[in-house]
Amino acid sequence: MTFPRIMLFIAATVIAVALALVVNTLFIDDQGKVSTSGAGLPTIGGPFQLVDHQGKTVTEADYSGKYLLVFFGYTYCPDVCPTELQVIGGAMDLLDEAGAKVRPLMVTIDPERDTVAAMADYMGNFHPSLTGLTGSLEQVKAAAKAYRVYFAKNPPDEEGDYFMDHSSFVYLMGPDGKYLHHFSPMTTPEDMAAKVRAVISGG
Repeated sequence: MTFPRIMLFIAATVIAVALALVVNTLFIDDQGKVSTSGAGLPTIGGPFQLVDHQGKTVTEADYSGKYLLVFFGYTYCPDVCPTELQVIGGAMDLLDEAGAKVRPLMVTIDPERDTVAAMADYMGNFHPSLTGLTGSLEQVKAAAKAYRVYFAKNPPDEEGDYFMDHSSFVYLMGPDGKYLHHFSPMTTPEDMAAKVRAVISGG
C-alpha cells in the first residue's frame, strides 16, 4: 500500500469511527434502544428488493418469521466489516440450536464492485448461515435509507481504488420485521449471542 493510500485508509477509518459516534448519539440511548430526543422512535427496517449472493432476487418477505442480524458493509472494507462479520459468525456458533431461528445478512454499500459473484466469494470466508445481498445502487440506497444507514464513496486514488464511509451497527430485527436492538462496533460474540438468545426466549 502506497503512502497516499495509507493516508486515505487512515482518514477513512477516522471518519467511519466519528460517524458511528454521531449516529450513536442521535439515535441510540444507553439501553440500546433507538431514540430521537423526544421526537419518538424512528422506523428502522422496511421493504427492500435486493439480490442474494446466489443470484436470487429477494425481498424482506423472504425472511419473514426469522430473527435477522443485519449489517451494511462492503467486501473491500479493510477492517471493520470483516471484524463485524466474524463477530456475527461467532455469535451464531454460540447460539447453537437457537441459531436456526436467526438469519444474518450483509447488505453491501458498494454495489459497483460487489457483484453477485464477488459477494459469493466473500461469503465463503465467514459463517455458512451468512447471506450477502447486493443490487443496483438505487436498491442499495433504498435499503440503507430504510435502516437509517449512512454511506458515502471516497474519491478514488491514482490506481482507482477507494474506501467507503459507512455506519457500522448490526441490527437485530424480529420475525415481524420490527427493530428490536442494535449492536455497536466492538460488541463481543458472547454479548451478541446472549442478547439474541434472551430476545428469542422472551427475556
